[in-house]
Amino acid sequence: MARKKKQLPLLERIEITGVAAEGKALARVDDLVVFVPFVVPGDVVDLQVRRKKHSYAEAEAVKFHSYSSERATPFCKHYGVCGGCKWQCLAYEHQLKYKQQQVVDALTRIGKVELPEVNPILGSHKREAYRNKLEFTFSNKRWLTWEEVEKQVKYEHMNALGFHIPGAFDKVLDIEECALMPSLNNEIRNAIRDFAVRESIPFFDLRSQTGVLRNMMLRTSTTGEVMLLLQAKVEDDVQMAMLQKVLQYVSDEFPQVTSLLHVINNKCNDTFGDLQVHTFKGTDIIYEEMEGLRFKVGPKSFYQTNSEQAYNLYKVAREFAGLTGNEVVYDLYTGTGTIANFVARKARKVVGIEYVEDAVIDARANSELNGLDNLTFFAGDMKDILTREFIEEHGRPDVIITDPPRAGMHNDVIDTILFAAPERIVYVSCNPATQARDLSLLDNDYKVMAVQPVDMFPHTHHVENVVLLQRR
Repeated sequence: MARKKKQLPLLERIEITGVAAEGKALARVDDLVVFVPFVVPGDVVDLQVRRKKHSYAEAEAVKFHSYSSERATPFCKHYGVCGGCKWQCLAYEHQLKYKQQQVVDALTRIGKVELPEVNPILGSHKREAYRNKLEFTFSNKRWLTWEEVEKQVKYEHMNALGFHIPGAFDKVLDIEECALMPSLNNEIRNAIRDFAVRESIPFFDLRSQTGVLRNMMLRTSTTGEVMLLLQAKVEDDVQMAMLQKVLQYVSDEFPQVTSLLHVINNKCNDTFGDLQVHTFKGTDIIYEEMEGLRFKVGPKSFYQTNSEQAYNLYKVAREFAGLTGNEVVYDLYTGTGTIANFVARKARKVVGIEYVEDAVIDARANSELNGLDNLTFFAGDMKDILTREFIEEHGRPDVIITDPPRAGMHNDVIDTILFAAPERIVYVSCNPATQARDLSLLDNDYKVMAVQPVDMFPHTHHVENVVLLQRR
C-alpha cells in the first residue's frame, strides 16, 4: 500500500521580516525559518508550506492580510512565472537597502574581516531596459500557467520563444514582452517566433533533441548597433534551408540588425564557445564606447550587461587602484580587456589574463583599436598562467585588479597573489559571499580600506561589490 502523503501545515497571519538568498523573503515561525518568494518584508500573509526540513521550510503566500509599505506594483506581465526580476514587488529604494545589507552581512559573517564604513550603494539610473544582452530559447513545449490550465486555454500550437521555467529544463515560457531591453528586443523576438510558426519551421524539443530552431541571442550597444545570433540544429539541406529562410526574413524586416549571425549546434546543449559562428549579414562584431575608448564585442565575448552601470563600476575600480602612471597592473579575469583598457592610460604597464581565448583576441584588438601599446594579454586557466615564474618574467605588480566569476578565486591564484605582494588589490565581485571567503584568505597580509557596492541588476537580488585592499 502506498505511503500516505504527509499534510503540510498552513501558517496563518505571518509577518515577513527579511530577505534571503535567490530573491526570496523570509519569516520566522517559532524556531522555523520559512523562505517565501514574491513577498516583501512587512507583508502579513497566510503561508502554505510546500517543503519542510528540520530547521527551515519553503512556502507560498496564499492569502495577503496586509501589504507592506515597502511593496511596489510589478511592471511585467510575466512577473512571478518566468523566474526573473523577482524583486519587482519591492520598491527600488528598498532593493538598494537590502543589497547594501547583503554586502555587509557577507563580509562580516563569512569574511570576518575588519571593515571600514561601507560606502552607500550606487543605484542604477536605468531600472528598465538596462540590459544589453538577452538569450531566449525555442521550444515546442510551451509552459502553461496555472491560470491557463484552469481556464483550459487551447492554443493552435505549443511553440514558445522565451525563458526556461526554473526547475524545468524542457519547459519554456513564451515571452510577449520583456522590459529588460529596449522595445526592439520584443519586436524582433515576437516577429521571429510568428514567422517560424507560419512557415512551419520546427522549434526544438529539448527532450528528444529534435527540431531546428534552438536559441536566440540579442545584443545591443551604446553605439546603436544590434547583434542577433540564432542557434539551430542542422543535419541536412532541408533544415539548412529553413534556417536560411529565418535569417533572410530578419535581414529583410529588421535593417537595425548590423550583425546577423548563426551557429550550427548539433550538441545536446546550447553552449557554442567551441563552435564556429557564421556571418549572414553585416559584421561579426559590435562596439561599445566608454570615455572615448572603443571595445570590440563579439558573440562569444563577455561584456557587462548593464553598460551604463559598467562605466560607474569601472570608475570605482580605477579610483581604488590609485594609479599615478608608474604602476605595473595585473588585470585578472580580464574578459575582453575593458577594465585593462580603461586603466591603461594611467598605468605604466597592464597585464591581462583571461580563460576564454576568443575574449583575449578581442582584448588585444581593443588595445590596438584604442592606440594603447602598454597592454599584454594571455589566455588560459588563471591558476595555470598566474604562477611565480610568470610574475618573475613579467614583473611584480604594484596593483592587482581581479574580477573573477561567481565562484571566486582558486586557492592557487590567491597564493600567487600573496607571493606577488602588490601594494593594492582591487577586488570586483558579482558574489559578495565568495568575495568574503577570498578576503578572509588575504586578511593576514591585506587590510580592507574601502567597500563600494554597485547595483548592476535592478529588480533582482544580485549585487556587485568593489573592495580595495592595502598591503599591511
